[in-house]
Amino acid sequence: MNDLSTLDTYGVLSEPDTLKMTRLLPGPIERVWAYLTESDLRQQWLASGQMEMKVGAPVELVWRNDELTNPPGERPAGFPEEHRMQSQITDLDPPRKLSISWAGSGDVSFELETVGNRVLLTVTHRSIADRATMLMFGAGWHMHLDILAARANGTEPQPFWDGWNRLMKDYDQRLPA
Repeated sequence: MNDLSTLDTYGVLSEPDTLKMTRLLPGPIERVWAYLTESDLRQQWLASGQMEMKVGAPVELVWRNDELTNPPGERPAGFPEEHRMQSQITDLDPPRKLSISWAGSGDVSFELETVGNRVLLTVTHRSIADRATMLMFGAGWHMHLDILAARANGTEPQPFWDGWNRLMKDYDQRLPA
């Protein structure tokens, strides 16, 4: 295992089309699992949508990023107030792993590992089509995970869209052209 005291919140390319991010969150593992799988908790940091906990089950994720923080910050032109995505659970090992197809943009795995009284969450987004999408996903996952960490730690997250806009620039500098 890596030295968790120097854990970087920025995503890294583990393969040319795969972005991996980690966060160390307060445990127990069942609490973090609930933030991934229960719609009312997941909508506080990512997207709402009911999940039937079985491989092959359909999942509709509903994003309302303006509702994640107050204030939400300035939403970029071209982004709707709401976005819906039809997905499917592709792998499941409660409370350690959840994988979801990502509607034409690869798949996402959430893996949890207990580390003392904390939980290491690793998010891996595979098969990202191009650099522009990689930048958007990098900034998006980073900001969503920052909000999850804030919620799990009982602190106020920074405005979603302001953070996303800043992170787009950061990822443009960090990811290879």
